[in-house]
Amino acid sequence: MERTAPPRETAAPTPTGALGPLVPGSLDGVPRQRGPRDGPPADVRQPAPVAEPALRRIRPWRLLPTPTGTPFTFGYALLLGLTSLISAHADPALVHALLQGSSTDVTHLLRTPELVLVGSALWVAGGVTSPFAIAFVLVLTALERRIGGVRTAGVFLLGHILATLATEVPVGLAVLAGHLPDSSLHRLDYGVSFGVAAGVGALSGLLPPWLRLPLLAGFGWMLLQDLLAFTDPMTNWGHVIALAIGIATWPAVRRWYAARLGPTGT
Repeated sequence: MERTAPPRETAAPTPTGALGPLVPGSLDGVPRQRGPRDGPPADVRQPAPVAEPALRRIRPWRLLPTPTGTPFTFGYALLLGLTSLISAHADPALVHALLQGSSTDVTHLLRTPELVLVGSALWVAGGVTSPFAIAFVLVLTALERRIGGVRTAGVFLLGHILATLATEVPVGLAVLAGHLPDSSLHRLDYGVSFGVAAGVGALSGLLPPWLRLPLLAGFGWMLLQDLLAFTDPMTNWGHVIALAIGIATWPAVRRWYAARLGPTGT
């Protein structure tokens, strides 16, 4: 037999507080408190976004130049490939004449400085498989993607021209002082290595420390070994000078990089 409430019997009133009905176990006079059926706030229940793995963000094809992404490096690499084919397959006498006419030795710098400073940068010493040829493609591609083609060309030419003058002017002065023979005025000097060394120095300033330090240490160690070998001290010192020139451009290249990223930093 079920028990029924008498007509006058009413349900027990729900306890209330100053700010509304009280939930069992809550405190009176305190703003509404979460009850047992209330879930966590909506923002807490939202799953945190999962970060994309670093390996998925790596795009190996961006290490190489493209006509639209890095037009300066792409076009320059094609030109160097053409001159390398000429150097490898043309008549040796013709190749020697072309290299001699493009050499940035003291004699040519005094006669036709603009011509030889540009012409000497159209050849790769050692061919397309040389370390500096490979570094040219990788370093200038990475630099151009960060600061643009015109500014990359400026960094390259700055290192190429200043390092050339820094090595050839002392040769001319040493010949005048009688410390070197006159044949030193006609020293064969060409290639892109000074510009590449400046590019390495500039690019390192845009990399995080865990990449910057190994790059500078590895490249610097290679230059030190060349200096110790003492096979071509003027050129080897030129590489060191060009690297220092690239490092000196850090304030500029960092401003250019920040300007390309925009105010949002993306």
